[in-house]
Amino acid sequence: MASLLYNHASLHQVLRTVADNPKGRVLAEALPYIHAYHGKTLVIRFGGHAMADAALMSGFARDVALLWLVGMRPIIVHGGGWRVDELMRQMGIESRRHRGMRVTDERALTVVEMALAELNQELAGLINKHGAKAVGLDGQDGRFIHAHRMTLPADDGEEAVDLGYVGDVESVDVDLIQLLLGRGFVPVIMPIGVGADGTTYHINSDLLAGRLARALEAEKLILMTNVPGVLDRAGRLAYVLTASEAESLLKDGTVAAGMRPRVTAALQAVREGVRSVHIIDGSVPSALLLEVLTAQGVGTAVRSDVGPHFLEDSRGYLLSEQAASG
Repeated sequence: MASLLYNHASLHQVLRTVADNPKGRVLAEALPYIHAYHGKTLVIRFGGHAMADAALMSGFARDVALLWLVGMRPIIVHGGGWRVDELMRQMGIESRRHRGMRVTDERALTVVEMALAELNQELAGLINKHGAKAVGLDGQDGRFIHAHRMTLPADDGEEAVDLGYVGDVESVDVDLIQLLLGRGFVPVIMPIGVGADGTTYHINSDLLAGRLARALEAEKLILMTNVPGVLDRAGRLAYVLTASEAESLLKDGTVAAGMRPRVTAALQAVREGVRSVHIIDGSVPSALLLEVLTAQGVGTAVRSDVGPHFLEDSRGYLLSEQAASG
């Protein structure tokens, strides 16, 4: 037993050894973030090409399990557009999008549900394999995601566009999610909602993640995508955007079609009380841990127009200085 005990001097030496080791420094840097986010709700949207890469998907599941194991409360909303496109090609169904949103008729909706259900089960299983307790859900379970048919308003002289069985989130009943979180589960949610008349709707996963974050008063919303973050008018990565700056980039068309739902979700979230929103590159291994557990973080932070935002502003300053000196 005595061999397991350290005196003050030996403990100090152990701590010095950890501090001098690069891996030890990484762990030490993570400690304040583990403390800050312990017991806090994080809504994470996972999708894009990372879901098509078995190693990245398994790595993401491992990272989610780690956050859960250190006491955070992650909620996953996943996409799966690549799998939907693949199945539609195999079935000879045309895949159409407008302003980054999928146009979904009845046949396409059937394919969407098939693809998302398969991915939902796979992702929940991987998270469980890495030691957490995940449960797969869609919005029809307990009818907890209420949606109505979405029509894109006219823009730049275009006519309004009916997207078919694509829904906008009307409301979220958070009781089921809170129950699962309280019992120690990681909810893994596929973006399907239900209308008042029982109609099934496919919902954009970025917009759903944003709405869930707002309804749950989440500490952080993380939107994982295929690119490093949001580009400014000069084509450079914007490390920090205020809500007004994000809105301006949307209005003048700087934000490309595929990124528009993400920036819209981030903008709505910060304006309705979510403390921190980050758009990051899911194709980078362990991007989730880099965002949550390091001082620099990765990607683009979107914040409200009023402060203080010391963490986001300092991150942006440091990264901008590094880019300028590089």
